[in-house]
Amino acid sequence: MILTIVLLPLVAGCLALLMPWRNLRRALFVLTAFAHLGISIAMYWIPQIPSLGNWLVLDPLGHIFLLAISLLFALASIYTLGYLQHQTHGQTSSERVFFACLLFFLCTMSLVTMSHHLGLLWIAIEATTLASAPLIYFHRSASSLEATWKYLVICSVGIALALLGTVFLVVSSFYDGQTVSLLLSEMLTAAPRLHPIWLEASFLLFLVGYGTKMGLAPLHTWLPDAHSEAPAPVSALFSGVLLNCAFLGLLRVYQIFIAAGHAAFAQDLFLFFGLLSMLVAAVFILFQSDYKRMLAYSSVEHMGILAFAVGLGATAAFPMLLHVLNHSATKALLFFTAGNILITYQTKNIIQVRGILRILPITGFFWLAGFFAITGMPPFGTFISEFNILGVAIKQSSFLLAGLYLFFLAVIFIGMVRIFFSMAYGHSTAPDNASKENWLRLIAPLCLFVIILVLGLYLPDWFRDMLQSGVQELLGDH
Repeated sequence: MILTIVLLPLVAGCLALLMPWRNLRRALFVLTAFAHLGISIAMYWIPQIPSLGNWLVLDPLGHIFLLAISLLFALASIYTLGYLQHQTHGQTSSERVFFACLLFFLCTMSLVTMSHHLGLLWIAIEATTLASAPLIYFHRSASSLEATWKYLVICSVGIALALLGTVFLVVSSFYDGQTVSLLLSEMLTAAPRLHPIWLEASFLLFLVGYGTKMGLAPLHTWLPDAHSEAPAPVSALFSGVLLNCAFLGLLRVYQIFIAAGHAAFAQDLFLFFGLLSMLVAAVFILFQSDYKRMLAYSSVEHMGILAFAVGLGATAAFPMLLHVLNHSATKALLFFTAGNILITYQTKNIIQVRGILRILPITGFFWLAGFFAITGMPPFGTFISEFNILGVAIKQSSFLLAGLYLFFLAVIFIGMVRIFFSMAYGHSTAPDNASKENWLRLIAPLCLFVIILVLGLYLPDWFRDMLQSGVQELLGDH
């Protein structure tokens, strides 16, 4: 089943590229997405045998990320059908290329979650860039072309540094005269023998390389353009799960540092870049005029929160993994609703969007619910994870860190409340012939709203066990 989860979207993507019938291609796209979700869920209960000589392993940590990817992709597949109904023919990319790249994107992200060879992991993360770049150019505008090239160039430079970090990691094993392969299991076993200087140098390169793809400041500059120019379902996948793939790459390297006894070095860097990302996001959100770019900077903020949580150490691992899922669902909800708003108002300018609750009452409700969720307000799941991360900082007597964390969250709340409420209320600025709400574009936001609400009110035992298994996989015996 491990190979199936990778090969299914790959084969379906090739068929979508060759298939001349539009309706059949769309049906293939949706069926593949839900088949992938079904297999991903089934793999939770069915023990998985590693494939390709332990290069592909679905451990509890990777499974958490895989479930998030599969669920959001399935919901995005439904939303995409409604979104494409309102796109002008001739001003968008070919549907064949669009659906094929989406399926290839799903294939590469799935590969990231199961790659237990650091060389294969690097290839998979780079492949997510190549598979998703054409999706940004969907609208074929000058700005989308610029965003595509910016995404390719910046992320490729970052991934090149991550490759150098992989080389340094291998060099660190020369210290005792023995060479260790890049299999994660062998690296963890050999970790105490790795040369500390080369090991720490490799982490700096990994942090810069994968941190670029993750969207950590100041390496985030591709992210606002790409998220703003990509179509709504692609933006939802970018913020909801693509950034998580790069974060998982960093967690794999962090596992080696824990096993080597150098976790403190990595944690200090995570704390610094986490708070820096929150600071940068706060500044840009305060002065933002484009609501999709505002959501992109919110992703920078939440990647900062995740890095901050890792920096706090083992006691913050559980709320960190919980926040991965909370942010994924909430941000996808917001980008789906942003897509509905853009279809109706035909602008991304915040000032030109007013009266959403009157024109699009259901979308307006989800828009405001998403605001309360993304800013960490109860009763949504993000409140639980953010509050617990804060609690860990306070319990460790890290009052300065806790104060900065709270301050940045407050500034971002102030900046976002002005944007969301001014767009939701007031006299409508929508064109007279504006398209109304479409049920295909409301199913995904509804499902995600239910998910983030439930995660804020109740965590099922199986869900807690899944997260706890991910924590144990991350921390090992430490």
